[in-house]
Amino acid sequence: MDAKNVIIIGAAGRDFHNFNTYYRDNENYNVVAFTATQIPDIDRRKYPSELAGRLYPEVIPIFSQDELAELIETYVVNECVFAYSDVNYQEVMRVSALVNAAGADFKLMGPKTTAIKSSKPVISVLAVRTGAGKSQTSRKVIELLMEQGLKVVAIRHPMPYGDLNKQKVQLFASIEDLKEHHCTIEEMEEYEPHVERGNIIYAGVDYEAILRAGENDPDGCDEIVWDGGNNDFSFYDADLTITVADPHRVGHELTYYPGEISLRMADIAIINKIDSATKASIETLEGNINEVNSDALILQADSEISVDQAELIKGKRVLIVEDGPTLTHGEMEIGAGSVAAERFGAKEIIDPRPFAVGSIQSTYEQYPHLDKVLPAMGYGEQQLRDLEQTIQNTDCDTVIIGTPIDLSRVITIDKPYTRVHYELQELGTPNLKTVISEFIKSNSIS
Repeated sequence: MDAKNVIIIGAAGRDFHNFNTYYRDNENYNVVAFTATQIPDIDRRKYPSELAGRLYPEVIPIFSQDELAELIETYVVNECVFAYSDVNYQEVMRVSALVNAAGADFKLMGPKTTAIKSSKPVISVLAVRTGAGKSQTSRKVIELLMEQGLKVVAIRHPMPYGDLNKQKVQLFASIEDLKEHHCTIEEMEEYEPHVERGNIIYAGVDYEAILRAGENDPDGCDEIVWDGGNNDFSFYDADLTITVADPHRVGHELTYYPGEISLRMADIAIINKIDSATKASIETLEGNINEVNSDALILQADSEISVDQAELIKGKRVLIVEDGPTLTHGEMEIGAGSVAAERFGAKEIIDPRPFAVGSIQSTYEQYPHLDKVLPAMGYGEQQLRDLEQTIQNTDCDTVIIGTPIDLSRVITIDKPYTRVHYELQELGTPNLKTVISEFIKSNSIS
């Protein structure tokens, strides 16, 4: 039987993982191309033969998803695999219709064919949407495990936007590691909060190799924590799955791929941001969780906000810089910086759109729901410079940095600025501490 020609539709994350775990050594299939979307400038690269295995002596090209229909015809494609996250169901089926109309089958792959088994206990932290509070939950879980004297290795969902060969297995243990690996702002936003706390975190491209490296970390490993990305489900078989839900986007937990999968797989569902959500949205979200996963234990939490210098906000005209992915494909209109501006008494929130330049201006055109917030886009050097120039152009008294990283490390901010910090603050009992203690006991971890 001839091998089926396959295109994997992705965004430099799960697409590579699905290839590595299922297609790489599978002689029944021939992956002729990847397509890419969501992230700027990740198409027109190549998936290197060194990572692709013995069946692929040549590189595998990566094209823009806009070319999908033509690629199906050119490569006589039998099957297209949808492999990226944080996408509403209507868009998923739109891509399915395009694929089917071009003559190919449309495929979604689940955990049974893509999840890797670890020799260590695994806790997976997932979310129903980008920006729900997954990263702060991961940090809380790691802290609770470390309080029990356990050696924890965190592994982060992939963001390989650079040289894929060099990113096969990456270890981040210090701020210097972020510089050495030429991390984008998005990567730093996920890695920096871990290393600032003394945690180590692995990431990269080949998640079998990454897992084995983490299990055999020189400093020891008692527990793996999977720190998920977007609303994707875990790359690893989990012994405990925690999924974070967002009452500011109630209903999305049932209408976005693959967030509903993450929710249905949850042992623990956390309703975050209780402090800034309405009672009605919280109750509706709780009902939706129970509708699809009545076995999940539901916990509640605040996303507790603090700022470095509150006096730079009160009575000031402020520019708010927020986490990029949360605003863009996460579709949020505000973030932690906006909440801080309201709580600490800003006089006026300045609209940055008239001051935007280059790729930042293009981002506003692509995401018209954005209003008086500036997304911290920084996938490449030019975007960093455009972000820097947009801030410099904006007529304001203070810049509120609502990103998880110290933005002043990577760009020059020529105005007074203050950082916003946000941590998970649980409400009532049971809570994560009791959940983690029981998990350690039931799995005989020591």
